[in-house]
Amino acid sequence: MRVEKTKTNAQMCQCLNCPSYTTTCKIKNNMRTNEDVLQKENDEHWELLFCAIEKSNCIHENRGCMCQTCPIHKKYALNNEDYCLHTGGVF
Repeated sequence: MRVEKTKTNAQMCQCLNCPSYTTTCKIKNNMRTNEDVLQKENDEHWELLFCAIEKSNCIHENRGCMCQTCPIHKKYALNNEDYCLHTGGVF
């Protein structure tokens, strides 16, 4: 099932808390919370909800993955992880 790009899903998203989501990435994208991302709702790419959008433009190293513990992962019965590093994630 495809993950929907919605405000509700963005609010449940755990990407910003992931160890791979570095402070540098947050600063680069000028984001501090999921609410900041929602302000950019019309942007084509969010640095959030990687399972719904595509891989990150600023995360380049796996420092740990939280996908398996994310409510979105469970809600959509996802099987992959590392969505921030690989569009569609890896098995």
